[in-house]
Amino acid sequence: MIILGNRNIKTLLLELAQQQAVEDVLSLAVKSLGTARDSALVRIWLVEADDGCPSCADKGVCAGRGRCLHLKASYGQSRVDGRLWTQTEPSGFYRFPLGHRKVGAIAMTNRPLEVSHIEGNEDWIAAPEWIAAEGIVSFAGQPLVCRGETLGVIAFFSRDTLAQGAMEMLRMVADHIAYAITNARLFEITRSITQRRELENAHLREELYEARQFTGIIGKSAAIKAIREQILVVSETEATVLIQGASGTGKELVAHELHKNSKRKNNPFIKINCAAIPHHLFESEFFGHVKGAFTGAIHDRMGFFQLADGGTLFLDEIAEIPLELQGKLLRVLQEGEFRRVGEEKNRHTDIRLIAATNKDLKAAIRKRTFRDDLYYRLQVFPLTVPTLKEREEDIPLLVRHFIRIFCRKNGRRVFDVPEAQMNRLRQCDWPGNIRELQNFVERMVITGRPEQALAYLALCEAASPEAEEAAPELCASFGIPNILTEKQMRQLEKDNMKAALERTNWLIYGNRGAAALLGMKPTTLISRLKRFDLYRLRPNSISADGPAGPAGAD
Repeated sequence: MIILGNRNIKTLLLELAQQQAVEDVLSLAVKSLGTARDSALVRIWLVEADDGCPSCADKGVCAGRGRCLHLKASYGQSRVDGRLWTQTEPSGFYRFPLGHRKVGAIAMTNRPLEVSHIEGNEDWIAAPEWIAAEGIVSFAGQPLVCRGETLGVIAFFSRDTLAQGAMEMLRMVADHIAYAITNARLFEITRSITQRRELENAHLREELYEARQFTGIIGKSAAIKAIREQILVVSETEATVLIQGASGTGKELVAHELHKNSKRKNNPFIKINCAAIPHHLFESEFFGHVKGAFTGAIHDRMGFFQLADGGTLFLDEIAEIPLELQGKLLRVLQEGEFRRVGEEKNRHTDIRLIAATNKDLKAAIRKRTFRDDLYYRLQVFPLTVPTLKEREEDIPLLVRHFIRIFCRKNGRRVFDVPEAQMNRLRQCDWPGNIRELQNFVERMVITGRPEQALAYLALCEAASPEAEEAAPELCASFGIPNILTEKQMRQLEKDNMKAALERTNWLIYGNRGAAALLGMKPTTLISRLKRFDLYRLRPNSISADGPAGPAGAD
């Protein structure tokens, strides 16, 4: 039996050296050897941490060393029914304790094994019926060794006798496989580190952008003092925090302060807007996936839990997480372990979770859209952020703070708001809270005329058809040529986003994406796309949740 010709051997060795994933190395090796003349079956087992022990057929003879051989690749064809042997799922031989049977003995002793004539060596035969039916005559096994470390075993079953030189040739192939596995693993580590750094840098850029504009919690009201005290108390612990409050109250800022005052402050702070993730991508985004886990998974990808390891994971709009994923999230919080999509082994993560929502989670529990056990796991230390109306004495401080920020941003001279107009601002309801106030001040800075912005505010508060009809007259009373109502502003914003998306061919991320063109964060743009229901206008879109992935991330 000659396993491969010289020409095929050279081709195989060259191709092995070019692979960048362990799975590709193993698949190439077993398929190339498994299609050789007289080959019946080729299999590769790798040494990994033991798992699935209760279901292992050889658990009775396992010494429990913490590691065993895992079947990772298989290729061959039955001469009885013609089916291919490519499966690696649980079977009688998908795990081998080290030292057990011929495959385990090769790994334990680090020595090759040659059985030129299986007949007469019945003590090595684990499945004599299979041997007889398939006409297996000989066996060759080699350890996969790289730099003194045994990585696994390659086994070759043949329907012919072993020819002279076959073992030496298999030894050469095994050595190249071992080095290809090592190189692929190093490449995966390098790519994983690079991917993590890129994602961390993206988050850091967002944080830096925000830090340059808004630093600390502004205010001296009793409500804000109480929030600061609670932050200082819980920051020193590892407790999970649930931040509740109306939209625009500054829940993300509170999460930032919790992280900045914790012992994890020098580690990643990863913030996720759960409302911006399409439902079918939640598991992959949270836990990551391995190459080939689903269509489009062309390489391994880290999830949020792995990216945030050692730091803080902030889940905004946590009520938007699908019910079927909430159980897996609870398991991670309780056990600190997760699995990537398409992966068999558990991974450990050390994160501090902060969650936020503007929804009534108790009502969601009653509606069976939120798990009660997850709610109680999150409710370790609840924080409620007050509305702007509940802290109206902070409005002058906030207005002056935003004026300084936006004047600096737009190259304008810093100005002050007269007391009468400031009192007018304090009397407003501000249903959009700080976010609405922030937008109002930015508009005031851009126009350069506080009275013009106040006129706009009056129109917004009116919010009626009569107010829209009265808009020109009201604007004229302030000496303003034209002002848009809130409804008109929303339509203008919607049309502006649509135009930006069309100009960038619906690309959101990157320097050439719509988010950069509009001067906003990609997550903010995705959230507004949902709010304005613009996903349905995207070419080839398939659902209201968007296409197969976030726009621009395909």
